[in-house]
Amino acid sequence: MVGWAIISAIVVVLACIATWFISKNVSVQQYKDNEEAKLEDAESKARVIIDDALKTAETKKREALLEAKEEALKNKNEIERESKERRAEIQRYEKRVLAKEEALDKKSEMLERKEAKLNAKDAELDKLKKELADAKNSHLKELEKISGLTTEQAKEYLLKSVEDDVKHETAVLVKSLEKKAKEEADKRAKDCVVTAIQRYAADHVAETTISVVQLPNDEMKGRIIGREGRNIRTLETMTGVNLIIDDTPEAVVLSGFDGVRREIARIALEKLIVDGRIHPARIEEMVEKAQKEVESMIREEGEAATLEVGVHGIHPELIRLLGRMKFRTSYGQNALKHSIEVAHLVGLLAGEIGVDVRTAKRAGLLHDIGKSVDQEMEGTHVQIGADLCRKYKESEIVVNAVEAHHGDVEPQSLIACLVQAADTISAARPGARRETLETYTNRLKQLEDISNSFKGVEKSFAIQAGREVRVMVVPDKVSDDDMVLLARDISKRIEEELKYPGQIKVNVIRESRVTDYAK
Repeated sequence: MVGWAIISAIVVVLACIATWFISKNVSVQQYKDNEEAKLEDAESKARVIIDDALKTAETKKREALLEAKEEALKNKNEIERESKERRAEIQRYEKRVLAKEEALDKKSEMLERKEAKLNAKDAELDKLKKELADAKNSHLKELEKISGLTTEQAKEYLLKSVEDDVKHETAVLVKSLEKKAKEEADKRAKDCVVTAIQRYAADHVAETTISVVQLPNDEMKGRIIGREGRNIRTLETMTGVNLIIDDTPEAVVLSGFDGVRREIARIALEKLIVDGRIHPARIEEMVEKAQKEVESMIREEGEAATLEVGVHGIHPELIRLLGRMKFRTSYGQNALKHSIEVAHLVGLLAGEIGVDVRTAKRAGLLHDIGKSVDQEMEGTHVQIGADLCRKYKESEIVVNAVEAHHGDVEPQSLIACLVQAADTISAARPGARRETLETYTNRLKQLEDISNSFKGVEKSFAIQAGREVRVMVVPDKVSDDDMVLLARDISKRIEEELKYPGQIKVNVIRESRVTDYAK
């Protein structure tokens, strides 16, 4: 029974498997049939699409061919038109070139004819030149024969005549221009200078190199001298000043070129006289006190000078040097008062012509700053002053004004020229300075030597203390026109070689005399 059951189960399983295979085969066959039907349908549609595409491509091809043919035809027509235009233009150019060639040929022929004419004229001119040269030579020979002068002599005569005429005209022109320029410049300069002088008038008293100390009695002289002269030697050694004790009643004279030392000695001696105790130790003590007082006085004087002029910002060392100038003189004129006066004058002159007044005053105040130490240092006060101004950072305008105020260098600004003028005005005031007899004598001799060195000068005389020179000339050698040029040359020579305050007048005198005798 069990075996039949197993067999039955196997049969059933086999039957199921057979049934599954049969059904699967049937469905596969149906799928194949469906796919084949779809493939045939797709192929038919593809053939339709391909046919449509071929028809469309054919149509497009025909259209593209037509457009290409039209474009080619259009381009062909355009090229033919341009070719025609170019050919026409080339023909016009050819006609122009031919016309120009014909014109050039005609011009060439004309030039050849003209060249032939010019050659003929050149030949004719050469012939005429030769004839003229022959005629000129013959005429010159005739003129030489008639006049009795050679050609060179005649040329020399003509040149001399022309030279005299030119010299006369030059002298007249120079005289006229100088007169006009002097009139205008003198008028303007006088206005400026007179205005400045009137607005600033300062008193001047000539100073000397001695100081006088009054004594309460003549017995004090012996105390000042001391036992065996020890007091006077100590005082002279400490101060560097000479004490002159003579028969002058109740007075002692202090002599020395250094004003600072002389002032220290004066103050120390006055203190000793008041104190009454005069011996070497006390003298040293009083001299030290006097030195401090003078140093303080120097600084105060320098500050007072800057305040009086209205100049600010000057270096303290320059202010101290300004104060030292109170004890420095030049030809008897106090150097500090002179600098203050120059500062005021140059400020007024600067205001008249429209220049910076502050800078002008600064330059005027510092122009002689070198005199404060020129006795202690090598060099002129001009160079020392310029070096001091550079050292203490003064402007180049001020430095140049200091260097140029005596003409050592060329002025580079109007302020430098104004400082020169103000310095001359201050020094040339009546009573401002004293000059020695030797200075006057040397100036007179130099003026006469310069004048006598010129050709045609017979003799010369320096008059008015060297303010004027009169020059007598030989009338046969110097004409009236030459006098103008001679006076100018002498003036220039004096300006170049001499140093002097103010101005020097040059008078050239020509006198002709005729002498006869009655018998």
